[in-house]
Amino acid sequence: MTPFPYSIAIEESVRTACDMMERHAIRHLPVKDQGTLVGVISERDVSLAMGTGVHLPSAQALRVREVYLPQAYVVDVAERLDCVLLHMAQQHIGSALVVKEGRLAGIFTMTDACRLLGQLLRDRFPVSTDDDPDVA
Repeated sequence: MTPFPYSIAIEESVRTACDMMERHAIRHLPVKDQGTLVGVISERDVSLAMGTGVHLPSAQALRVREVYLPQAYVVDVAERLDCVLLHMAQQHIGSALVVKEGRLAGIFTMTDACRLLGQLLRDRFPVSTDDDPDVA
């Protein structure tokens, strides 16, 4: 999980969301409406909205409100990781918004899941430094 993730206000422009994602090298942004968590916007959502061929407003005029996913997967920080992972895989979900006492505490993405699995496998089946491309 990435603790204390960046978030974006629902009335911000899609251009601002794109800039934040690029600047921080992230693909998901939790969306808030007056401080309340309401959903998530992903790099994919933005790309689809901007590339639909429909006459939509420019990225500067288009608002996060018009593009974000309000049915985001939200889990409590105490939820079992295996349950979260299986649900994400079964539902083809790219991220889970993690809350503690109703407030955004972090975001867990498929990238986080792959990182965890890679580390678990590396710990379980160590390789010599000669065989490991990540060890210099």
